[in-house]
Order: sequence, then structure tokens, then C-alpha cells
Amino acid sequence: MVVVRMAAYLHDIARGRQDDSNGRICHAREGARLAMGFLPGLPLKPDQLNNVVHCIESHRFRSRVPPQTPEAKVLFDADKLDAIGAVGVARAFLFAGEIGARLHAPEINLDDARPYTPNDTGYREYMVKLRKIRQRILTTEGRRLAERRHRFMERFFNRFLDEYDGKR
Repeated sequence: MVVVRMAAYLHDIARGRQDDSNGRICHAREGARLAMGFLPGLPLKPDQLNNVVHCIESHRFRSRVPPQTPEAKVLFDADKLDAIGAVGVARAFLFAGEIGARLHAPEINLDDARPYTPNDTGYREYMVKLRKIRQRILTTEGRRLAERRHRFMERFFNRFLDEYDGKR
């Protein structure tokens, strides 16, 4: 639990750097680097310290470092569960608003819409990431929780498109 708690507290420590760089800096990799700067001063065993760093580095959906330890898998799933469902939908639109994205950009091919641009809409986030999360969940309990949240998002975005297109 010490590892999971510490990693949970620190996993997004470099999120601001990623956002400030418009995605050029990976917050998981940078966060692991930052954590290595101060974790050695804490009362952690070497294997705990390394595991916390691994948890931070491997928690990102787009990470090239897969979670290997049980603690890293739990953090990965918790982070992904926070990104889907009602809260995930709200966060997707909140982020889109923060970067000045439009509500929806149906005339733009999703593959042509770049992150951190006015075409990086909440719907784009759903299509390129959020709807894929359910298949990436690693733990049994995480998969159970993800299923319900995924169904909510499907219903929401179907309704969103219907309303946007004037069908409802």
C-alpha cells in the first residue's frame, strides 16, 4: 500500500509540464525523473522506491512502458477509470475548453485533428482514446468498473451526436 499511495500522490506531478509543452513532454516519463530526485530522501526500501518510479512511468495510456508490478497495474487502472464514465466525459470537455477547442468539429477527419489545437474536442478524445480504455484495463475489478463507465460514454456520445446534428 505504501507504493500505491506514494505513486498515486505523485503520478501526475509533471502534468503541468506536459500541458505547458502542448504535449511534447511526456508527464509520466518526466514525473518518474522528478520523483527520482526526491524519493531517495524518504524512508523507502530500494525495491519500493524503484516500484514507485515504475508506477509513475508506466501509468500513462500512451506510455511505451507497460505496468509490470501489481502496484503499477492498480495505479494504471485507477488512472484509466478516472478518465472514463461521467467524470471522464466532463474532463474531456473541460480540457478541450482549456485549450480553446470547439465543442465539436465534424468536418475535420479525426486523424487530421492534432492534440492541443482548436480541433482537439471532447468527442475527438473519446474517439482516439477514451473508447479504447476498456480493452486496456489490467485487473479484474478494474474491468468490472470499466464496463459500466464505458457503456455510459457510448450512450452519452451517441446522444451528443444526435443533438449536435439536430436529430433530438
